[in-house]
Amino acid sequence: MYSERLQILLTPALRERLELEARRRGVSVAEVVRGAIDVSLTRFAREDRVRAVAEIAGMHAAFLPVAELERVIAAEREEPLARLGLEST
Repeated sequence: MYSERLQILLTPALRERLELEARRRGVSVAEVVRGAIDVSLTRFAREDRVRAVAEIAGMHAAFLPVAELERVIAAEREEPLARLGLEST
């Protein structure tokens, strides 16, 4: 249950956009605002993204050519079907 009240000032255009989105979703304007706040605050922090990019850049992995990668993916898809005695479509 929500117990904290917050008052904000919006432009008429932003208010209209919120109302349109709320109608589209079939929810209240407050629910749209809460969802937008939640999404905005739970994204990965910039520092986390930078650290992840650095870790990926530091990996020394071999890359497969596209044709070989497609062959591996196809083989992985076929394996569970083969174990069940089924054929792929």
